[in-house]
Amino acid sequence: MLAICHQIMETNGNDIDRLLGVGVLLYNFGYLTLARQCFERVHALNPQDLRSSVNIANLLRDSGDHAASSTLYSELLTLLPDHPVIRRNFLVSQEYDPCASDSERFQSAKNWGEWAIAQTGGWRPRPSLSREAGQPLRIGYVSADLCQHTVGLYLKAVLQAHDAGKVAVFCYSAGRVNDWVTEAIRGCSIFRDVASLNDIALAEKIREDQIDVLIDLSGHTAGSRLTVFAYRPAPVMVSWLGYFATTGLSYVDAVILDEWHAPPGTEAHFVEPIVRLPSGRFCYQPVPWAPAEVAPLPSIKAGYITFGCFNNTAKLNDGVFDVWAKVLLAVPDSRLVLKWRTLVDETLGDTIRQAFAERGVDPGRIELRPASFHVDVLKEYADIDIALDPFPFTGGLTSCEALWMGVPVVTWPQSRVVSRQTFAFLSAIGLPELAAKDAVDYVRITATLAADRDRLAELRSGLRDRMRQSPLMDVEGFTCQLEDTLWEIYRRKESAEC
Repeated sequence: MLAICHQIMETNGNDIDRLLGVGVLLYNFGYLTLARQCFERVHALNPQDLRSSVNIANLLRDSGDHAASSTLYSELLTLLPDHPVIRRNFLVSQEYDPCASDSERFQSAKNWGEWAIAQTGGWRPRPSLSREAGQPLRIGYVSADLCQHTVGLYLKAVLQAHDAGKVAVFCYSAGRVNDWVTEAIRGCSIFRDVASLNDIALAEKIREDQIDVLIDLSGHTAGSRLTVFAYRPAPVMVSWLGYFATTGLSYVDAVILDEWHAPPGTEAHFVEPIVRLPSGRFCYQPVPWAPAEVAPLPSIKAGYITFGCFNNTAKLNDGVFDVWAKVLLAVPDSRLVLKWRTLVDETLGDTIRQAFAERGVDPGRIELRPASFHVDVLKEYADIDIALDPFPFTGGLTSCEALWMGVPVVTWPQSRVVSRQTFAFLSAIGLPELAAKDAVDYVRITATLAADRDRLAELRSGLRDRMRQSPLMDVEGFTCQLEDTLWEIYRRKESAEC
């Protein structure tokens, strides 16, 4: 692939569209340095073509350079204030940025909500609640990720567990990927492929379906159709699952979280009322190809502890490197394995190794692994004794998979919701002691666990049973709670209307 890309770059060096296409391909496969060369070439050929700048901003985020990414996005917003993709990308990038304050992120989201409503022509009243007595609640899920994606994998089992006597389920699929997860979702819902519909047409389709509760699963992530919600196509609208902050849209009647993600005071960071599910906002089920058995503790054979993190490199930052370097220094001879698609890029790899070297850690103790098939990712947890969670953007599905493969995860929950994902999972399975109070506590917890091989072995052999017996994997119980919660939200609005 690289040879073909190089050839296209050399023979089509002035063809902007070809350069952009090659750059996006390289970027998607993790070759950030080559991708950036393509985008910078496009910018040099036509500085007014801002597609190159949008791609560079995303690339900077994924390489952990949040300050540069934020600066570039701010410039793009000034030039294209009504561009929906730039607006949502900026909001997501702020969630990764450790320097973006709670108030800054909240204000940016509120600005988006006001902009979205203005784009539709202004404020709209709530549509009437017209559900017929005795009929199931008609709920509609909207997402571009109804496929083998974190959202699709979490959602599939819940949709299959829905009680047809309580709810009628509609799924509005705004994505272009159709796979085994899509087919499973298609088989347990009234499925609408809406990828080709614009916002007005999708809003009208939702009205035609007479949806009672419309649920956004994307927030401001890629492929989001949250702008449709600004047309207020349903009488009750909810945010759940696929986003980790306020949508900023005042029309949204609730955001579904839990006590671990949203401790008291979180309301100050949301325009939506927070509704807390008693047993957690997520429900995990392993993929069918997950290894049937948990591998033995690798440190027994290796003679040293191996830490690991298989999270997006956009979650890495100086604060993470500071703490992880202290962990490595506190645990002699230990190693750290990092795995993500962008770690195929040699320049990024050199930057990461240099970051550890500057903090007194021999770069030879850092192993960088690129992308692989999902089944192989799961198998690679056989090499890991303890997973290190990044911050402030912690693991989601990645943390669940590490735990399922017998690997305990040490985390540091902070103020933003996205920093508390792993903490929520650990709390649900009875291991809140793996959540640190601060950086010093993070190092202490990790070093203490690393020194206790008996405890590590006990955790490794028992994590699956812990998960199976916890609310985290109780699909039926979770789905029943979700249905009751949606009914409660609807009835509250129904009572207010009377």
